[in-house]
Amino acid sequence: MHRRRFLRGGAASLAAIAPWPMEFKHKKSLHGPARGITRFGAPRPFTFAWLKALAHSMSLTVYSEPVPPLPPAIGKLSWSQWESITYRPERTLWYEEDLFFRIRFDHLGFTMKRPVRMYALDQGIARRILFDPSLFDYSHSGLKPAQISPHLGFSGFNVLFHTDWEDDRAVFQGASYFRAVDGSGQYGMSQRGLAIDTGMPQPEEFPDFVAFYLEKPARESTLLTVYALLDSPSVAGAYRFIIDVATTLVMDVDFTLYPRRQIARLGIAPGTSMYLVGENDHRVADDWRPQIHDSDGLQMHTGEGEWIWRPLTNPSVLRVNSYLDDNPRGFGLMQRDHKFSNYQDDGVWYNRRPGCWVAPKGAWGKGAVMLVEIPTIDETMDNIVAFWNPSEEIVPGREYVYGYRLYWCRDNPFKSHLAHVEATRDGIGGIVGQKRTEFSWRFVVDFIGGDLPMLAPDDKVLAVISTSAGKVQLVSARPLLPIKGWRAMFDLVPDEAGEPVNLRLYLSLDGQALTETWMYQYTPPPLEVQRQYIEG
Repeated sequence: MHRRRFLRGGAASLAAIAPWPMEFKHKKSLHGPARGITRFGAPRPFTFAWLKALAHSMSLTVYSEPVPPLPPAIGKLSWSQWESITYRPERTLWYEEDLFFRIRFDHLGFTMKRPVRMYALDQGIARRILFDPSLFDYSHSGLKPAQISPHLGFSGFNVLFHTDWEDDRAVFQGASYFRAVDGSGQYGMSQRGLAIDTGMPQPEEFPDFVAFYLEKPARESTLLTVYALLDSPSVAGAYRFIIDVATTLVMDVDFTLYPRRQIARLGIAPGTSMYLVGENDHRVADDWRPQIHDSDGLQMHTGEGEWIWRPLTNPSVLRVNSYLDDNPRGFGLMQRDHKFSNYQDDGVWYNRRPGCWVAPKGAWGKGAVMLVEIPTIDETMDNIVAFWNPSEEIVPGREYVYGYRLYWCRDNPFKSHLAHVEATRDGIGGIVGQKRTEFSWRFVVDFIGGDLPMLAPDDKVLAVISTSAGKVQLVSARPLLPIKGWRAMFDLVPDEAGEPVNLRLYLSLDGQALTETWMYQYTPPPLEVQRQYIEG
């Protein structure tokens, strides 16, 4: 999936979301050029309970996806022409209100062909925001406003905050995709409202947010509430997002699902990211930059309290891993490495990318955090997905309710007292200067933080390692003074089966864990490649 174009150009259907008649109203400006939104539909009462009832009623009908064709002039726009269409800042929602938020809407075109309904919500009354060509500047696109239908519609919206009315803090656009920034103002990975059949033999289904209800915030409030209606062939759902803008931007998410049919693999709180090249994976080795990724690991806090770090990879074949749990405390795709020197990218600034931590509200029961890693040779492709897959059967006729909080952050706000993984590196094993008699692969894992700075160099720190196959040798754990941490190192000699090997490692002292648990999946090369290392 093309990550940037899909985020701008993803799908959202018009499927039967408004069972009431709509009337168009146009509020004319009496004082010069128009400001803010001036065209609205007829008012009608709105509550979250009503939205849930609408989703439920939709789930009882056959899914339909009417997608009106784009006008020819818009349909033939190139990427650069479409990108040049800009929203006029004085036409944002709530422009003339003394509020901390404004909303900017996105134009259809290029790969983005399905409109999304937008509603302004104030004191329990919703009014549809009608498309108006005067909201946009077409001067660099080759289009003329007269060519644009007043019924075209929007593709998504951006959340603006009073500290900077130009750069947005969050964007909802493309299927059920959305993302946000932390204090750095840099976008990175994305979240989705829902994932269906991700990483399975059959094609993945991408549900759409088909309507948004933007609630007018209170004065001087940093909270913005957004309601969304989700629809797809398999499910309909009602969502509420309460967005709190700060250095760590928090989204409080509550939603209810109504399946149309049985769902084989449901993904709750799915995060989508990109991993091409990193310290532990140079399968794609033709780029001048040492690292290229939006996230470098999956972090998990299990129901039993264990902290786990699973470095990401760019595998040569599709990989799907399930980490079983009961009532997880949290998980997320995180970007731990924030050193510019490790990326050398002064264009898209991978070192500034935020992570996104998912903190469940209430008991989620049994299930698994699933990690899907997809091969890619292109950094514009999102190839990493992580989500919660509940064990319970997802069938029609039932209601499924979930809640969680998303933390868009530089560092995980829920810090463990344990030391954490600083870096993972790997390469050919063996002893330098000695002829190899067998193939082995070396893993080097650096830990920092926790109690490690207080340890003495002669403390009997042990690297506790387990493996699903093969044998482990040349194990060591020693201080690493340049980072004020400790380094664990070992070689893995795989067996001849050639199957992926699951590894676990942590450091301990006197039987007590000093670090989080490092988990990894390593796929040995074919036997003929292994022999080349031995024969030299």
